[in-house]
Amino acid sequence: MYPKINEHLYIQVASSDPAETEIEYRSRIADMEDDAFLIEIPMQVDKGRLKKLFMGDELSVYFITEGGIKNYFNTHVIGFKEDVIRMVRIRKPEAESIFKIQRRSFLRVNAELELAVKDALGSRFLVRTDDIGGGGTSFLSDAKVKLAVSDKLSCWLLLPYRNGSMEHANFEGEIVRMKPLENGRSLVMLKFLSISDAERQKIIRYCFERQFDFRNR
Repeated sequence: MYPKINEHLYIQVASSDPAETEIEYRSRIADMEDDAFLIEIPMQVDKGRLKKLFMGDELSVYFITEGGIKNYFNTHVIGFKEDVIRMVRIRKPEAESIFKIQRRSFLRVNAELELAVKDALGSRFLVRTDDIGGGGTSFLSDAKVKLAVSDKLSCWLLLPYRNGSMEHANFEGEIVRMKPLENGRSLVMLKFLSISDAERQKIIRYCFERQFDFRNR
């Protein structure tokens, strides 16, 4: 299901500057074409600053439907149109590439990412994730690392994006389950205990891009 004319879009612009990629803009669909949405110049959500877009800019976009469901898609700027107002022409995504994420249900994908962990005693170690989602992650742990269910961990996750940029997402997690493996290691399931919306958004963006890649294989 596509957004309709006059619906709001929430936009993040791909950039080599990590601070820029975190800024969220809001725009409105002013018109539609067969292969494009025509949107108003995006405005920064919290400051009201207009964002100038350029041909080829890559955008991560979502719109909200009934029940607070966020519908995500990736697109890019393909042109401009001067009318009563200046509009930006962005590529309309394939309908099947739009992902719906409910408020309490997050997309989860398999991913081997670098995760730096610090436990309650201050011990630090590096692990690789097994999967990641907007609500938590799991990682593989060696037997020499002493962990237990209900342990609280401080984590820093390295996220590589399709445009070549890298981001770190930090969060506090709690171990909810540990599964022993035949090789002596353990699969540790971690839920997010404390994470900001901005940090969670970084992870959701990565999951969306990863799922999009899977569908295009």
